[in-house]
Amino acid sequence: MSDAAPTASTNVSARDGNVGAAVRKVIFYLTIAFMCLMLVLPVIAFFFNAFAFRWFYPQFIPKEWSLQAWERLDLIPPEGERTLANFIALWLEVPDAVSALWLSLSIGAVVTGISILIGLPAARALGLYRFRGKRIVEFMIITPTIVPPIAFSLGLNINFIRWDLALADAGIPLDLAGSVVGVAIVHLVPVMPYVVLTLSGVFANYNADFEAQARSLGAGPIRIFFDVTFPAILPGLFVAGLFAFLVSWSQYLLTFLIGQGRVITLPMLLFSAAGSGNNAVIAVLSLIFIAPAVLILLVASRYLSGDSSAVGGFGRV
Repeated sequence: MSDAAPTASTNVSARDGNVGAAVRKVIFYLTIAFMCLMLVLPVIAFFFNAFAFRWFYPQFIPKEWSLQAWERLDLIPPEGERTLANFIALWLEVPDAVSALWLSLSIGAVVTGISILIGLPAARALGLYRFRGKRIVEFMIITPTIVPPIAFSLGLNINFIRWDLALADAGIPLDLAGSVVGVAIVHLVPVMPYVVLTLSGVFANYNADFEAQARSLGAGPIRIFFDVTFPAILPGLFVAGLFAFLVSWSQYLLTFLIGQGRVITLPMLLFSAAGSGNNAVIAVLSLIFIAPAVLILLVASRYLSGDSSAVGGFGRV
């Protein structure tokens, strides 16, 4: 009897443990499903509105469907004229939505490249070395995420105007205020904290001894970077680039203030359409706005796992 009692108690404990694990697994998957539903529902609503026509309350779904919003944005030819030649002719005229899309993509790509070039050496220093005042430097780097964007953007706009006037007097025409160049520069302000902190997490997990070994074998700095450093930090570069692009891609206020209404990116066009009250047009522009970000996120999703050095290194920075 003395041996049977512990065995029964062990079986009960094992059963309770299995039940607890099953409950935790169910809660976990329900939470994931709920989060996915919350992310997908707005996109579904955009799809309904983008193709809806005369959708009145209390109709649960539209009774009529139409492409009138796409026609209004000059993305497709009118009904009865939708031939390949007309599509080509329409797109060669570069509709406003397409022009804004390409400009947003271009600014995002340029800002991403520049931010990585600037942030890489800073992140290496923060991730690999301990030095006096390091916490102060880290705080200064994340300051742009704390300060309201309108505060530093107005200050930068005033300085841009002054520099433009000074350079114009010197015979150097460089328009920073109201230009794509000025918008790209100001986008770097909110982008840099994400890039530097992400890459700092990468270098916190990086072993610099491999570089020393390559150097002892006669490799030069360029070869060491491309053969040793770059492959090791590549996943982190993808994550940092993803953050940089998405932050730049979604900027409205900075683009509006520095671009002075002359730099029309997709967020600018979307916010302008939001005041029109045309839900179908707003939904079409929203779908166009969401699509590149979702595609980039899907491509880089393999680097966003918890095993990535970009994620696991934050605790060591």
